Amino acid sequence: MKFFPLIILAAWSGLAFSQAGPIDFEAAGYGANWQWTTFENGSNPSLEIVANPNPSGVNVSSTVAKFTALVTGAPWAGFESVHGQGIGLFNLTAANCQIKMMVYKTTISPVGLKFATPAGGSTGEILVSNTLVNQWEELTFDFTAVINAPTSTGIDQIIVFPDFTQRSDNNVCYIDNIKFSNQDGSQNLAPMVAAPTPTYPAAAVIALFSNPYNEETVDTWQAPWSQAQVTDLQIQGNDTKRYSSVNFAGIETVGPNILNLSDMTHFRMDYWTANMDPFKVKLVDFGANGQYAGGDDSESELSFQPTAQTWNTLEIPLTQFSNLNSLAHFAQLILSGSPAGSGVVFVDNILFFNENLTSTNPISKNVLRVFPNPASDKISIESSKEMQQIECYNQYGQKINLGENSGLKIELSTQNLASGVYFLEVTFAGVEQGMIEKIIVQ
Repeated sequence: MKFFPLIILAAWSGLAFSQAGPIDFEAAGYGANWQWTTFENGSNPSLEIVANPNPSGVNVSSTVAKFTALVTGAPWAGFESVHGQGIGLFNLTAANCQIKMMVYKTTISPVGLKFATPAGGSTGEILVSNTLVNQWEELTFDFTAVINAPTSTGIDQIIVFPDFTQRSDNNVCYIDNIKFSNQDGSQNLAPMVAAPTPTYPAAAVIALFSNPYNEETVDTWQAPWSQAQVTDLQIQGNDTKRYSSVNFAGIETVGPNILNLSDMTHFRMDYWTANMDPFKVKLVDFGANGQYAGGDDSESELSFQPTAQTWNTLEIPLTQFSNLNSLAHFAQLILSGSPAGSGVVFVDNILFFNENLTSTNPISKNVLRVFPNPASDKISIESSKEMQQIECYNQYGQKINLGENSGLKIELSTQNLASGVYFLEVTFAGVEQGMIEKIIVQ
Protein backbone atom coordinates (compact mmCIF):
# COMPACT_ATOMS: atom_id res chain seq x y z
CA MET A 1 0.00 0.00 0.00
CA LYS A 2 2.84 2.42 0.57
CA PHE A 3 3.50 2.48 -3.20
CA PHE A 4 -0.09 3.37 -4.09
CA PRO A 5 0.45 7.18 -4.36
CA LEU A 6 3.42 6.56 -6.65
CA ILE A 7 1.32 4.34 -8.88
CA ILE A 8 -1.33 7.05 -9.15
CA LEU A 9 1.22 9.74 -10.01
CA ALA A 10 2.75 7.49 -12.63
CA ALA A 11 -0.65 6.99 -14.22
CA TRP A 12 -1.30 10.71 -14.15
CA SER A 13 1.95 11.41 -16.00
CA GLY A 14 0.46 9.88 -19.13
CA LEU A 15 -2.66 12.05 -19.08
CA ALA A 16 -3.31 15.38 -20.80
CA PHE A 17 -3.90 17.76 -17.92
CA SER A 18 -5.86 20.97 -18.03
CA GLN A 19 -6.68 23.52 -15.41
CA ALA A 20 -10.18 24.96 -15.13
CA GLY A 21 -10.45 28.65 -15.75
CA PRO A 22 -10.38 31.52 -15.94
CA ILE A 23 -11.65 31.52 -12.35
CA ASP A 24 -14.11 34.39 -12.71
CA PHE A 25 -16.55 33.66 -9.85
CA GLU A 26 -19.50 34.06 -12.22
CA ALA A 27 -22.52 31.76 -11.86
CA ALA A 28 -21.96 30.37 -15.35
CA GLY A 29 -18.16 30.29 -15.02
CA TYR A 30 -15.56 28.83 -12.67
CA GLY A 31 -15.12 29.41 -8.95
CA ALA A 32 -18.52 30.68 -7.79
CA ASN A 33 -19.81 27.18 -7.09
CA TRP A 34 -16.57 25.64 -5.88
CA GLN A 35 -16.01 24.67 -2.27
CA TRP A 36 -13.53 27.11 -0.72
CA THR A 37 -11.90 26.81 2.69
CA THR A 38 -10.45 29.73 4.66
CA PHE A 39 -7.48 29.23 6.97
CA GLU A 40 -5.39 31.05 9.62
CA ASN A 41 -7.88 33.93 9.64
CA GLY A 42 -9.06 34.23 13.24
CA SER A 43 -12.61 32.91 13.33
CA ASN A 44 -12.19 31.94 9.64
CA PRO A 45 -15.28 33.61 8.11
CA SER A 46 -16.25 32.01 4.80
CA LEU A 47 -15.12 33.29 1.44
CA GLU A 48 -17.99 35.38 -0.01
CA ILE A 49 -19.11 35.58 -3.64
CA VAL A 50 -20.47 39.13 -4.01
CA ALA A 51 -21.32 41.78 -6.57
CA ASN A 52 -18.35 43.65 -7.99
CA PRO A 53 -17.90 46.69 -5.67
CA ASN A 54 -16.60 48.85 -8.51
CA PRO A 55 -17.24 47.51 -12.03
CA SER A 56 -14.86 49.83 -13.87
CA GLY A 57 -11.40 50.04 -15.35
CA VAL A 58 -9.82 46.65 -16.03
CA ASN A 59 -12.63 44.70 -14.37
CA VAL A 60 -16.32 45.16 -15.07
CA SER A 61 -17.38 41.61 -14.25
CA SER A 62 -20.58 40.95 -12.32
CA THR A 63 -19.37 38.96 -9.33
CA VAL A 64 -16.10 38.57 -7.44
CA ALA A 65 -14.68 36.83 -4.37
CA LYS A 66 -14.52 38.79 -1.10
CA PHE A 67 -12.03 37.88 1.63
CA THR A 68 -11.88 39.87 4.86
CA ALA A 69 -8.41 39.52 6.37
CA LEU A 70 -9.00 39.81 10.12
CA VAL A 71 -6.65 41.60 12.47
CA THR A 72 -6.73 38.43 14.55
CA GLY A 73 -5.59 36.35 11.58
CA ALA A 74 -2.07 35.37 10.61
CA PRO A 75 -0.22 37.26 7.85
CA TRP A 76 -0.57 34.13 5.72
CA ALA A 77 -4.35 33.92 6.18
CA GLY A 78 -6.12 32.97 2.96
CA PHE A 79 -8.45 30.64 1.12
CA GLU A 80 -7.99 27.46 -0.89
CA SER A 81 -9.93 25.12 -3.13
CA VAL A 82 -10.59 21.53 -2.10
CA HIS A 83 -8.18 18.86 -3.31
CA GLY A 84 -9.57 17.03 -6.31
CA GLN A 85 -12.39 19.52 -6.93
CA GLY A 86 -12.85 22.60 -9.05
CA ILE A 87 -9.53 23.48 -10.60
CA GLY A 88 -8.87 20.04 -12.09
CA LEU A 89 -5.58 18.17 -12.37
CA PHE A 90 -2.64 19.69 -14.23
CA ASN A 91 1.09 20.34 -14.49
CA LEU A 92 2.76 23.72 -14.51
CA THR A 93 4.57 24.13 -17.83
CA ALA A 94 6.08 26.89 -19.91
CA ALA A 95 2.66 27.24 -21.56
CA ASN A 96 0.64 28.05 -18.43
CA CYS A 97 3.09 29.22 -15.76
CA GLN A 98 2.17 32.93 -15.98
CA ILE A 99 -0.89 33.43 -13.78
CA LYS A 100 -2.81 36.71 -13.67
CA MET A 101 -5.13 37.78 -10.89
CA MET A 102 -7.25 40.91 -10.44
CA VAL A 103 -7.33 42.46 -6.97
CA TYR A 104 -9.20 45.34 -5.36
CA LYS A 105 -7.92 46.25 -1.89
CA THR A 106 -8.24 48.95 0.73
CA THR A 107 -4.53 48.78 1.51
CA ILE A 108 -1.25 48.07 -0.25
CA SER A 109 0.28 44.75 0.80
CA PRO A 110 1.64 41.56 -0.77
CA VAL A 111 -0.74 39.07 -2.37
CA GLY A 112 0.38 35.45 -2.39
CA LEU A 113 -0.43 32.54 -4.69
CA LYS A 114 0.65 28.90 -4.67
CA PHE A 115 -0.48 25.48 -5.86
CA ALA A 116 -0.48 22.11 -4.12
CA THR A 117 -0.61 18.41 -4.98
CA PRO A 118 -2.80 15.68 -3.44
CA ALA A 119 0.16 14.44 -1.39
CA GLY A 120 0.56 17.85 0.25
CA GLY A 121 3.51 19.18 -1.72
CA SER A 122 3.37 22.77 -2.91
CA THR A 123 5.05 25.10 -5.33
CA GLY A 124 5.66 27.60 -2.56
CA GLU A 125 3.93 30.94 -2.62
CA ILE A 126 4.89 33.79 -4.89
CA LEU A 127 4.21 37.25 -3.46
CA VAL A 128 3.28 40.27 -5.58
CA SER A 129 2.15 43.54 -4.01
CA ASN A 130 -0.69 45.62 -5.36
CA THR A 131 0.17 49.25 -6.17
CA LEU A 132 -3.34 50.73 -6.26
CA VAL A 133 -5.95 51.27 -3.56
CA ASN A 134 -9.72 51.13 -4.08
CA GLN A 135 -9.45 50.26 -7.75
CA TRP A 136 -8.96 47.09 -9.72
CA GLU A 137 -5.44 46.06 -10.65
CA GLU A 138 -4.13 42.98 -12.45
CA LEU A 139 -1.16 41.23 -10.84
CA THR A 140 1.07 38.65 -12.54
CA PHE A 141 2.57 35.64 -10.73
CA ASP A 142 5.44 34.00 -12.60
CA PHE A 143 6.00 30.31 -11.75
CA THR A 144 8.63 29.77 -14.47
CA ALA A 145 11.31 28.90 -11.92
CA VAL A 146 9.41 25.88 -10.59
CA ILE A 147 7.95 24.31 -13.74
CA ASN A 148 10.38 21.39 -13.53
CA ALA A 149 9.96 20.80 -9.80
CA PRO A 150 8.26 17.55 -8.65
CA THR A 151 5.61 19.59 -6.82
CA SER A 152 4.59 21.26 -10.09
CA THR A 153 3.31 17.93 -11.42
CA GLY A 154 -0.18 16.64 -10.64
CA ILE A 155 -1.47 19.89 -9.09
CA ASP A 156 -5.09 19.81 -7.93
CA GLN A 157 -5.39 22.78 -5.54
CA ILE A 158 -5.04 26.58 -5.70
CA ILE A 159 -4.25 28.63 -2.59
CA VAL A 160 -4.56 32.43 -2.32
CA PHE A 161 -3.16 34.76 0.36
CA PRO A 162 -4.93 38.08 -0.26
CA ASP A 163 -3.19 40.18 2.44
CA PHE A 164 0.17 38.63 3.32
CA THR A 165 1.18 41.02 6.10
CA GLN A 166 0.79 41.90 9.75
CA ARG A 167 -2.30 44.09 10.01
CA SER A 168 -3.68 46.57 12.52
CA ASP A 169 -7.23 46.46 11.13
CA ASN A 170 -9.53 44.16 9.21
CA ASN A 171 -8.67 44.51 5.51
CA VAL A 172 -11.28 43.77 2.84
CA CYS A 173 -9.81 42.18 -0.29
CA TYR A 174 -11.62 41.37 -3.54
CA ILE A 175 -10.22 38.78 -5.93
CA ASP A 176 -11.33 38.04 -9.49
CA ASN A 177 -10.39 36.65 -12.91
CA ILE A 178 -7.56 34.26 -12.04
CA LYS A 179 -6.34 32.99 -15.39
CA PHE A 180 -3.41 30.99 -16.69
CA SER A 181 -1.32 32.15 -19.64
CA ASN A 182 -2.75 29.42 -21.88
CA GLN A 183 -6.32 30.63 -21.32
CA ASP A 184 -8.10 33.21 -23.45
CA GLY A 185 -8.73 36.24 -21.29
CA SER A 186 -10.68 38.19 -23.92
CA GLN A 187 -13.89 37.88 -21.89
CA ASN A 188 -12.25 40.06 -19.23
CA LEU A 189 -11.35 42.91 -21.59
CA ALA A 190 -13.41 46.08 -21.54
CA PRO A 191 -13.54 49.44 -23.32
CA MET A 192 -11.57 52.22 -21.67
CA VAL A 193 -13.56 55.00 -23.33
CA ALA A 194 -17.29 55.57 -23.62
CA ALA A 195 -19.25 54.92 -26.78
CA PRO A 196 -19.56 57.86 -29.19
CA THR A 197 -22.46 60.19 -28.38
CA PRO A 198 -25.24 60.37 -31.00
CA THR A 199 -26.15 63.83 -32.25
CA TYR A 200 -29.56 63.25 -33.79
CA PRO A 201 -32.22 65.78 -32.72
CA ALA A 202 -34.48 64.40 -30.01
CA ALA A 203 -37.56 64.76 -32.23
CA ALA A 204 -36.07 62.24 -34.66
CA VAL A 205 -35.34 59.52 -32.06
CA ILE A 206 -37.09 56.72 -30.21
CA ALA A 207 -34.51 55.52 -27.69
CA LEU A 208 -34.37 52.32 -25.68
CA PHE A 209 -31.03 53.07 -24.04
CA SER A 210 -29.06 56.25 -24.61
CA ASN A 211 -28.09 58.96 -22.13
CA PRO A 212 -28.75 61.95 -24.45
CA TYR A 213 -32.44 61.05 -24.95
CA ASN A 214 -35.62 60.30 -23.05
CA GLU A 215 -35.78 56.50 -22.94
CA GLU A 216 -38.83 54.35 -23.60
CA THR A 217 -39.94 51.85 -20.98
CA VAL A 218 -38.20 48.52 -21.48
CA ASP A 219 -39.79 45.56 -19.72
CA THR A 220 -36.55 43.64 -19.40
CA TRP A 221 -32.97 43.79 -20.62
CA GLN A 222 -32.60 40.08 -19.90
CA ALA A 223 -35.76 38.15 -20.77
CA PRO A 224 -36.32 34.95 -18.75
CA TRP A 225 -35.57 32.86 -21.82
CA SER A 226 -32.21 34.59 -22.38
CA GLN A 227 -28.97 32.65 -22.24
CA ALA A 228 -26.80 35.57 -21.17
CA GLN A 229 -26.14 37.82 -18.18
CA VAL A 230 -26.47 41.61 -18.19
CA THR A 231 -24.61 44.06 -15.97
CA ASP A 232 -25.19 47.81 -15.73
CA LEU A 233 -22.06 49.90 -15.42
CA GLN A 234 -20.57 53.26 -16.32
CA ILE A 235 -17.65 54.00 -18.62
CA GLN A 236 -16.33 57.54 -18.26
CA GLY A 237 -19.63 58.44 -16.59
CA ASN A 238 -21.70 57.04 -19.46
CA ASP A 239 -24.32 54.36 -18.78
CA THR A 240 -23.38 51.12 -20.55
CA LYS A 241 -24.64 47.54 -20.51
CA ARG A 242 -22.38 44.49 -20.53
CA TYR A 243 -23.69 41.15 -21.73
CA SER A 244 -21.60 38.11 -20.77
CA SER A 245 -21.86 34.36 -21.35
CA VAL A 246 -23.87 35.28 -24.45
CA ASN A 247 -25.67 32.65 -26.44
CA PHE A 248 -28.61 34.98 -27.01
CA ALA A 249 -29.94 37.93 -25.01
CA GLY A 250 -33.56 39.05 -25.24
CA ILE A 251 -34.66 42.67 -24.71
CA GLU A 252 -38.42 43.18 -24.58
CA THR A 253 -40.95 46.01 -24.88
CA VAL A 254 -44.22 44.08 -24.65
CA GLY A 255 -47.81 44.63 -23.61
CA PRO A 256 -48.51 48.31 -22.98
CA ASN A 257 -44.86 49.09 -23.74
CA ILE A 258 -44.93 47.73 -27.28
CA LEU A 259 -43.48 50.33 -29.67
CA ASN A 260 -44.74 51.75 -32.95
CA LEU A 261 -41.64 52.40 -35.04
CA SER A 262 -43.46 52.99 -38.31
CA ASP A 263 -42.07 56.52 -38.64
CA MET A 264 -38.46 55.46 -38.08
CA THR A 265 -36.01 54.79 -40.91
CA HIS A 266 -32.88 53.49 -39.12
CA PHE A 267 -31.69 51.35 -36.22
CA ARG A 268 -28.66 52.59 -34.24
CA MET A 269 -26.51 50.77 -31.73
CA ASP A 270 -22.92 51.04 -30.51
CA TYR A 271 -21.22 47.82 -29.45
CA TRP A 272 -17.75 46.76 -28.27
CA THR A 273 -16.47 43.20 -28.11
CA ALA A 274 -13.15 41.42 -27.79
CA ASN A 275 -14.28 37.92 -28.63
CA MET A 276 -17.54 37.87 -30.62
CA ASP A 277 -17.50 37.34 -34.39
CA PRO A 278 -20.04 37.41 -35.88
CA PHE A 279 -22.32 39.64 -33.84
CA LYS A 280 -26.03 39.37 -34.68
CA VAL A 281 -29.00 41.67 -34.21
CA LYS A 282 -32.60 40.48 -34.58
CA LEU A 283 -35.72 42.68 -34.55
CA VAL A 284 -39.10 41.09 -33.77
CA ASP A 285 -42.53 42.58 -34.43
CA PHE A 286 -45.55 40.90 -32.78
CA GLY A 287 -48.01 41.97 -35.49
CA ALA A 288 -51.38 43.73 -35.22
CA ASN A 289 -52.57 41.61 -32.28
CA GLY A 290 -49.49 42.58 -30.29
CA GLN A 291 -49.05 39.02 -29.04
CA TYR A 292 -46.18 36.59 -29.34
CA ALA A 293 -46.98 33.66 -31.64
CA GLY A 294 -50.27 35.28 -32.61
CA GLY A 295 -49.90 34.19 -36.21
CA ASP A 296 -48.77 37.54 -37.59
CA ASP A 297 -45.32 37.84 -35.99
CA SER A 298 -42.34 38.69 -38.17
CA GLU A 299 -38.65 38.90 -37.46
CA SER A 300 -35.41 39.61 -39.26
CA GLU A 301 -31.78 39.14 -38.27
CA LEU A 302 -28.59 40.73 -39.58
CA SER A 303 -25.05 39.53 -38.97
CA PHE A 304 -21.97 41.73 -38.58
CA GLN A 305 -18.22 41.24 -38.40
CA PRO A 306 -17.02 43.67 -35.73
CA THR A 307 -13.66 45.31 -35.40
CA ALA A 308 -12.45 43.87 -32.09
CA GLN A 309 -11.71 46.02 -29.04
CA THR A 310 -13.14 49.24 -30.42
CA TRP A 311 -16.60 50.75 -30.53
CA ASN A 312 -18.56 49.69 -33.61
CA THR A 313 -21.47 51.91 -34.64
CA LEU A 314 -24.44 50.43 -36.48
CA GLU A 315 -26.66 52.82 -38.44
CA ILE A 316 -28.81 50.37 -40.34
CA PRO A 317 -31.69 51.31 -42.65
CA LEU A 318 -34.68 49.36 -41.36
CA THR A 319 -35.31 48.23 -44.92
CA GLN A 320 -32.31 45.93 -44.54
CA PHE A 321 -34.31 43.88 -42.05
CA SER A 322 -36.01 42.49 -45.11
CA ASN A 323 -38.14 39.81 -43.42
CA LEU A 324 -40.02 42.25 -41.22
CA ASN A 325 -43.59 42.81 -42.31
CA SER A 326 -43.95 45.88 -40.12
CA LEU A 327 -42.46 47.66 -37.14
CA ALA A 328 -45.74 49.03 -35.86
CA HIS A 329 -45.69 46.54 -32.99
CA PHE A 330 -42.00 46.21 -32.14
CA ALA A 331 -41.53 43.97 -29.08
CA GLN A 332 -38.12 42.27 -29.05
CA LEU A 333 -34.48 42.98 -29.77
CA ILE A 334 -32.31 39.84 -29.64
CA LEU A 335 -28.50 39.93 -29.51
CA SER A 336 -26.46 36.83 -30.29
CA GLY A 337 -23.30 35.60 -31.98
CA SER A 338 -20.24 33.43 -31.60
CA PRO A 339 -18.69 31.93 -29.52
CA ALA A 340 -22.12 30.80 -28.31
CA GLY A 341 -22.30 30.75 -24.53
CA SER A 342 -19.12 32.70 -23.84
CA GLY A 343 -19.43 35.89 -25.85
CA VAL A 344 -19.03 39.25 -24.11
CA VAL A 345 -20.34 42.48 -25.61
CA PHE A 346 -20.80 46.03 -24.32
CA VAL A 347 -23.71 48.00 -25.79
CA ASP A 348 -24.90 51.61 -25.75
CA ASN A 349 -27.12 54.01 -27.68
CA ILE A 350 -29.77 51.50 -28.68
CA LEU A 351 -32.27 53.60 -30.57
CA PHE A 352 -34.28 54.15 -33.73
CA PHE A 353 -34.24 57.38 -35.72
CA ASN A 354 -35.90 59.03 -38.70
CA GLU A 355 -33.19 60.13 -41.09
CA ASN A 356 -35.51 62.62 -42.79
CA LEU A 357 -35.68 64.61 -39.55
CA THR A 358 -31.97 64.61 -38.75
CA SER A 359 -30.80 67.27 -41.20
CA THR A 360 -31.94 69.90 -43.67
CA ASN A 361 -29.38 68.64 -46.19
CA PRO A 362 -31.29 67.49 -49.30
CA ILE A 363 -29.35 64.22 -49.39
CA SER A 364 -30.63 63.28 -45.96
CA LYS A 365 -34.05 62.85 -47.44
CA ASN A 366 -32.74 60.21 -49.76
CA VAL A 367 -33.29 56.58 -48.85
CA LEU A 368 -30.47 54.25 -49.86
CA ARG A 369 -30.82 50.51 -49.41
CA VAL A 370 -27.87 48.11 -49.80
CA PHE A 371 -28.57 44.38 -49.52
CA PRO A 372 -27.65 41.68 -48.74
CA ASN A 373 -24.91 42.89 -46.46
CA PRO A 374 -22.76 40.86 -45.85
CA ALA A 375 -22.78 39.71 -49.50
CA SER A 376 -21.38 36.67 -51.24
CA ASP A 377 -21.88 36.78 -55.03
CA LYS A 378 -23.86 39.97 -55.63
CA ILE A 379 -25.19 43.08 -53.94
CA SER A 380 -28.25 45.20 -54.78
CA ILE A 381 -28.46 48.96 -54.31
CA GLU A 382 -31.76 50.84 -54.35
CA SER A 383 -32.23 54.59 -54.00
CA SER A 384 -35.10 57.03 -53.97
CA LYS A 385 -32.91 59.40 -56.00
CA GLU A 386 -31.28 58.46 -59.29
CA MET A 387 -27.76 57.18 -58.74
CA GLN A 388 -25.27 58.72 -61.13
CA GLN A 389 -22.24 56.62 -60.28
CA ILE A 390 -21.04 54.03 -57.76
CA GLU A 391 -17.36 53.66 -57.02
CA CYS A 392 -15.95 50.89 -54.84
CA TYR A 393 -12.84 51.10 -52.62
CA ASN A 394 -11.16 48.50 -50.44
CA GLN A 395 -10.13 49.22 -46.85
CA TYR A 396 -6.75 50.48 -48.09
CA GLY A 397 -8.36 53.14 -50.29
CA GLN A 398 -7.68 51.32 -53.56
CA LYS A 399 -10.37 51.75 -56.20
CA ILE A 400 -12.07 48.56 -57.42
CA ASN A 401 -13.70 48.59 -60.85
CA LEU A 402 -17.22 47.16 -60.73
CA GLY A 403 -18.31 48.45 -64.13
CA GLU A 404 -20.58 51.25 -65.27
CA ASN A 405 -23.67 51.81 -63.16
CA SER A 406 -26.48 54.31 -62.82
CA GLY A 407 -30.23 54.40 -62.14
CA LEU A 408 -32.58 53.86 -59.20
CA LYS A 409 -31.77 50.17 -58.77
CA ILE A 410 -28.38 48.63 -59.45
CA GLU A 411 -27.10 45.10 -59.05
CA LEU A 412 -23.36 44.58 -58.76
CA SER A 413 -21.40 41.33 -58.89
CA THR A 414 -19.04 40.71 -55.98
CA GLN A 415 -17.86 37.28 -57.16
CA ASN A 416 -14.41 38.61 -58.07
CA LEU A 417 -13.91 40.45 -54.77
CA ALA A 418 -11.81 38.91 -52.03
CA SER A 419 -13.49 38.53 -48.65
CA GLY A 420 -13.23 41.69 -46.60
CA VAL A 421 -14.56 45.21 -46.03
CA TYR A 422 -15.31 47.60 -48.89
CA PHE A 423 -16.80 51.08 -49.22
CA LEU A 424 -19.26 52.21 -51.86
CA GLU A 425 -19.25 55.92 -52.77
CA VAL A 426 -22.59 56.76 -54.35
CA THR A 427 -23.21 60.03 -56.20
CA PHE A 428 -26.63 61.23 -57.33
CA ALA A 429 -27.91 63.21 -60.26
CA GLY A 430 -28.34 66.87 -59.36
CA VAL A 431 -27.02 66.46 -55.79
CA GLU A 432 -23.58 67.76 -54.84
CA GLN A 433 -23.09 65.54 -51.78
CA GLY A 434 -22.87 61.76 -52.13
CA MET A 435 -23.23 58.91 -49.67
CA ILE A 436 -20.80 56.23 -48.47
CA GLU A 437 -21.93 52.73 -47.50
CA LYS A 438 -19.73 50.00 -45.95
CA ILE A 439 -20.22 46.49 -47.28
CA ILE A 440 -18.78 43.18 -46.21
CA VAL A 441 -17.99 40.48 -48.77
CA GLN A 442 -17.83 36.94 -47.46
